Amino acid sequence: MFEQLKNLASLRKQASEMKKQLESELITGESLNGQVKISMDGSQKIKEVFIDESLLEASNQDKLQNAIKDAFSKANKELQMMMVRKMQAGEIQMPQM
Repeated sequence: MFEQLKNLASLRKQASEMKKQLESELITGESLNGQVKISMDGSQKIKEVFIDESLLEASNQDKLQNAIKDAFSKANKELQMMMVRKMQAGEIQMPQM
C-alpha cells in the first residue's frame, strides 16, 4: 500500500513537471492569410487572438467564424505535432507507473 502511494506521488510530480514544460510553449494557428491568428500554450490555454479589422463587419460574420475555427484547429494540430516531436526527442516523457 505504501509503495502505491509513493508511486502516485511520483506520478503527480512527473505530471506537474510535464505541465510546466508544456505551458512554456507557444503555438499559433493562422487562417485567411494571417488575418485571423490564435496563439495558445502547450496546455491549450488561448493566450492571444488577433482579428484583422477588415473582418469586423457584419457582412463577414460567417467568414470570420469559419476563420476562427480554422485557426484554432491549425493551432491545436501544431500543438499535437510539437508534443510528438518533443516526445521523440526525449524532451518530454510520459509519467511512468
